Amino acid sequence: MKRIGIIGVGEIGRAIVTSLRHGGDESTEVFLSPRGARATAELSERYEGVRVCVDNQEVVDRSELVIIAVRRQDWRDALAGVRVDDDKIVVNVMAGVGNDDLRRTLAAGVPLVRAIPLPAIRERRSVTVVYPSHPEVNSFFDRLGGVLPVADEAAFNVFSALTGTLTTHYAYLATLTSWAAGQGIAPEDADRYVRSLFQGVGRSLSDETRSLHQLAADHETPNGSNERIRTTWFDQVNSQALTGALDALLIHLA
Repeated sequence: MKRIGIIGVGEIGRAIVTSLRHGGDESTEVFLSPRGARATAELSERYEGVRVCVDNQEVVDRSELVIIAVRRQDWRDALAGVRVDDDKIVVNVMAGVGNDDLRRTLAAGVPLVRAIPLPAIRERRSVTVVYPSHPEVNSFFDRLGGVLPVADEAAFNVFSALTGTLTTHYAYLATLTSWAAGQGIAPEDADRYVRSLFQGVGRSLSDETRSLHQLAADHETPNGSNERIRTTWFDQVNSQALTGALDALLIHLA
């Protein structure tokens, strides 16, 4: 795919553009929707071959593959009146918006693929879940960090629910930092240490020869500090609460 269009240039849209230009790759033309003028102007000024279109119809007309990354509450307005020819491929990265609803709005028989690109795609360091599998879309995301096609929309929604835990992880780290500051540690020192601590955790996750349970066990000693926090704070009650929250989110996404 040599011509990529993006409608909705928020965090994910910016990350995809950055990933496409990762390592100086300028072989793909990118066409951006005009909404979000600051972000689109910045990207078009920074990268060769990135252009801001006059409207969303021009994005579609100029592109072979169109990525729709509009916020869930705005997508119908953003796509109202937009026509999509049958030679296009549309990638839906909007959480909670199914392809059936999107197809009815577009009133087109084009291939529609749902995808879950994450912000780390900007560094080509995250796998993108897609459904249904499509050779062109698979190839596109594979070069941006990896692709994971799934068998059906129910499986896709499970992976979508998992992404809902990201900001909780950041809030967890912020709570650790605040606790340390409350014990008299300088906030900047607490922040630096917590970031370093969990960057190490992130690196250990690249070892796919060990399961997540094994990694946890390998970082614990019997009756040690890690075991104490895991068993007294992340106990069965909290584990069940997390599972219940994910179950509720899955129902919301379906």
